Amino acid sequence: MSELWPGRKGPHVDYISFPPALSWQTAFPRKIVILGSTGSIGRNALAVIDQNASLFSVQGLSCGSNASLLVAQAGKYRPPYLAVATEEVRARVEDALPANYRPTIFVGQEGYAKLATVPEATTVLSAQSGAAGLAGTLAAALAGRVICLANKESLVLAGSLVRDIAALTGSALLPVDSEHNAIFQCLAGRDQDIDTIVLTASGGPFRGLAFDQMANMRPEQALAHPNWKMGRKISIDSATMMNKGLEIIEAFHLYGVAKDHIEVVIHPQSLIHSLVRLRDGSLLAQLGQADMKLPLAHCLTWPCRAQSVTPKLDLTKVGQVSFEEADEEAFPCLALAKRALAERGGMCVVLNAANEAAVELFLNGQVSFGAIPRLIARALDAHAATSPGHQPFCPPLADRAKNLDDLRQLVRKAEKRIVLLDQKSRDFVRAIAQEERMP
Repeated sequence: MSELWPGRKGPHVDYISFPPALSWQTAFPRKIVILGSTGSIGRNALAVIDQNASLFSVQGLSCGSNASLLVAQAGKYRPPYLAVATEEVRARVEDALPANYRPTIFVGQEGYAKLATVPEATTVLSAQSGAAGLAGTLAAALAGRVICLANKESLVLAGSLVRDIAALTGSALLPVDSEHNAIFQCLAGRDQDIDTIVLTASGGPFRGLAFDQMANMRPEQALAHPNWKMGRKISIDSATMMNKGLEIIEAFHLYGVAKDHIEVVIHPQSLIHSLVRLRDGSLLAQLGQADMKLPLAHCLTWPCRAQSVTPKLDLTKVGQVSFEEADEEAFPCLALAKRALAERGGMCVVLNAANEAAVELFLNGQVSFGAIPRLIARALDAHAATSPGHQPFCPPLADRAKNLDDLRQLVRKAEKRIVLLDQKSRDFVRAIAQEERMP
């Protein structure tokens, strides 16, 4: 099935990993751990598993703070392992579990990393939200697991690092993000024929407005996405179009294409999930319902295809399909993401951390919607003024890792460096946000 895998080590496409081993491709039921099982992606993944129960064996589930939902999930699937954010959540989960079910419960970032590497599981769905998902993704990659990647921040923060680890451990990545999953499917069997990746964006709830018109929108307005049902943070990222900026960075690391060969177009109907333009001018597109179960099923069962997990798309009822240019003046977060990718030197870490902090402030009613890109820009400026710039934030591992222990040590050092810069950037945004406080 390697012909279904995007190109490796070519002049145009250099996918982040080789395909999973044949033994994994043919082994069912597939033994899976879900990092972030109580979030939107995790719940959709369990819905896919329920519809194809014979194909999966759930070995681990995790949450941040939603103890009640994790207890319900754990009671249903009875995995041997769970992971939670804090000891307080662990105690709540443990107290609520049935007396005849006593799984091992891991705690904190280290706990998520342990869950990602339990020997019983071969497959890890990395679906935690934001930078919190990095630890689990890195641990799974170090352990050589097949990773169904829904946490785009893992590549935004450490794309080069994840690529290096996959090359050394044989870990394989399958993209769950609807846009990158669409690109993955379009690239199947195309190898080096690609010219441009075209990411589609719905435009969110404020499509067509100028920046000044949306600057004072309230959280409930920004959360009202017209097409997708998503978590709060990613819904705000859609409203600012930072989600598309992060996806540009993700595509750069995932597919190994030059940044000037990645485009964004507005497609309000969210039926075409992304496209690939080939060298001869042909365009390939993947269409489907705006439902995350579709890309999840593709990754969780790859290279097979599950029975339909969403209503069939009736083309006769689609109506108009349209495209528009992405307006970077109205949505400055797009330009900020491109800047961070171009300048490197930790700028993508700063971008993501500043965005997460600014979005949290906005959702808490502490700053305006228009303040989000301003806070991010100031964080990027501050980092650029003190960093060497254009240097790799995480130097390549291949020449420095002599064995697996060396590799683990180097990754721990790199992860610590990322976490420190991430926290510094968050603190900076929270400090300067005083100037942006809403009346």
